[in-house]
Amino acid sequence: MRVDDNTRVERATGQPSAWAVLRPLLLRLHFYAGVFIAPFLVVAALTGLLYVFTPQLDAVVYDDVIRVADQPGSLPLAEQVRAGMAERPGDTVLAVRPATTGTDATQVIFEAPDLAPSYRRTAFVNPHTAEVTGVLETYGSGQALPIRAWVDNLHRGLHLGDAGRLYSELAASWLWVVALGGLALWIGRRRRTLLRPEPGATGRRRVLSWHGSTGLWISLGLVFLSATGLTWSQYAGDNIGALRSALAWGTPAVTTQLSTPDSSAVDAGIDRVVDTARANGLAGEIEVVPPASAGDAYVVKQVGRTWPTQQDSVAIDPATAEVVETLRFEDFPLMAKLARWGIDAHMGLLFGWVNQVILVVLGTGLLGMIFWGYRMWWLRRPRRDTTAWFGRPPDRGTWRRVPGRILAPLLVAAVFIAYFVPLLGASLVVFLAWDAFLGWRTRNRREIAS
Repeated sequence: MRVDDNTRVERATGQPSAWAVLRPLLLRLHFYAGVFIAPFLVVAALTGLLYVFTPQLDAVVYDDVIRVADQPGSLPLAEQVRAGMAERPGDTVLAVRPATTGTDATQVIFEAPDLAPSYRRTAFVNPHTAEVTGVLETYGSGQALPIRAWVDNLHRGLHLGDAGRLYSELAASWLWVVALGGLALWIGRRRRTLLRPEPGATGRRRVLSWHGSTGLWISLGLVFLSATGLTWSQYAGDNIGALRSALAWGTPAVTTQLSTPDSSAVDAGIDRVVDTARANGLAGEIEVVPPASAGDAYVVKQVGRTWPTQQDSVAIDPATAEVVETLRFEDFPLMAKLARWGIDAHMGLLFGWVNQVILVVLGTGLLGMIFWGYRMWWLRRPRRDTTAWFGRPPDRGTWRRVPGRILAPLLVAAVFIAYFVPLLGASLVVFLAWDAFLGWRTRNRREIAS
């Protein structure tokens, strides 16, 4: 018979190991989180899977707007911008994204008071003819087209505003806890078949082997999705933003205010500005932000989100079309780079279709684990009790068996995490209250029966 490390520790010291006393507590937490948070995770996974391939769907649906027939030569960018402005005379030009290839339409991006926050109105202009091919509402810094924008907001908040965003924050807050807790429980049993389902297993044991081995493979990916998802959340996201600011981990930007502005100078024009930016190494997709007021510079920045990441930017004097400041992505702080890569990978943009496939694997794997988790709960139900729909939860009161030297730092860590991730802390209090209620009900029934 195989003797594990926990048993050896107990025999040598006469006391249970730290893992032996922590495992029941972790198992009960994993159970409650799985039962009550899983529905939110299902919604997040399904909407996330729907989002993964929306760029391709947008490209098909709006092909006649965002794509044009290739022709030799292009008109001046200023003429293309004027064509877009003529289409939306009441809106204010926010930025311009010149066509990158001969089949791309130039994007003239407007802001307007009638649009919701983070939404813009974009006129797509044929660079060869200055014909406006269409006007669409776009969303966010990624210029998401309507279908992708709609699914994005479905995934983020179910189109219910700030109240709807609580669901995704709750899911992201618990996903890393469920993933790492499950990983510890699976590895802690020292099973012979950790990496794959147990051959020949049947019933609940077979379901558990699929649940655990799948979790082992995708757990780190789920932690990544949880961490990056929290950056968009309401409460934890604000805390993350404050932490990044305090530690100078924010994304840097070029200064737009000119040191010696010439208010009487004539604007050199957007075409010269783009030529200067290209000459200074800004290749690929770029966005030109015109001066907000007199004394401000043009800002030209790369907006490509694929690997290798291109996020260089320059500030250009509108009078002379000369570069006054340059910011290279390679000079970003490490945490700013990681944030950029993390967000782009979460959105399926960083490595193209490979990134999308990985997200599909993580999403379907998570759905499978949730199904197997509920299946195990069903299989644990008492066979003789025909009124029982599910199995009983793991034993209560396990925290009382945890030594103070272990329980004290756990409580401190829990309070810190609950403060930093508020919905995790609030829902944990709900779990504890529910657990206390179940204990009170059980004791009350025993007293009545006696």
